[in-house]
Amino acid sequence: MSENPSPQTEVKRSVYDMIGGETGVQALVHRFYELMDTLPEAWEIRKLHPESLAGAEEMLFMYLSGYLGGPNLYIEKFGHPRLRARHLPFPIGVRERDQWLNCMRQALHDTQVIAPVQEALMKALSDLADFMRNQPEPGTTQEQPHG
Repeated sequence: MSENPSPQTEVKRSVYDMIGGETGVQALVHRFYELMDTLPEAWEIRKLHPESLAGAEEMLFMYLSGYLGGPNLYIEKFGHPRLRARHLPFPIGVRERDQWLNCMRQALHDTQVIAPVQEALMKALSDLADFMRNQPEPGTTQEQPHG
């Protein structure tokens, strides 16, 4: 008699595992920063970073590792991410949000993350990126409410 796991006993795979674990997350983050560093249409988001992107790449890798269901590397090293507070010194508006998301969308595609995972991740990351905005919408005088 063969043993086939039932749906109730199957272990759900994390997104971290579905994109290749540590190696997959590193490849995704590396490609993301390559795109940010080279795409003219990412200029506004790139200028918010230091000349070397190595530190940002390491931080995003550690953060995404836990965010995607892998080891909580960022939290283990730095504590709670406090993402919005950490990004407040940088002017992040609609253009910067969209540039960040475009780099991530292209990085997910380039690293061959499967389509359903890309779609789910882009939805979650879009919400997160929108939450990071701290500049008013073009044509308004106040920052848009979050939440």
